[in-house]
Amino acid sequence: MNPKMLKQIEQMQSNMMKAQEELGSETVEGSAGGGAVVVVMNGHQQVQSLTIDPEFVDPEDVETLQDAIVAALNDAQNKAQELMQTKMGSATGGLSGLGLPGL
Repeated sequence: MNPKMLKQIEQMQSNMMKAQEELGSETVEGSAGGGAVVVVMNGHQQVQSLTIDPEFVDPEDVETLQDAIVAALNDAQNKAQELMQTKMGSATGGLSGLGLPGL
């Protein structure tokens, strides 16, 4: 492996580690039911908070609330995955075309 390629790989590793750290501090918000349920998740797809607006909750319709929670979680998870792909894609730069495993 030539020195230039080795330096590029080292830079990419450094960028990937930085991107991983940033993912832990960035958050996304998923919601459902017109904002009745809001989930905040970090870039590592860990739920940080769950908010349920009592104004929209019918105590006799728990099934709808459960569906809204699942939908909000899925919405937040999709956004966290998009954030991760963006961060990690920019961290690897153009090196993914080198045919190296894991890139």
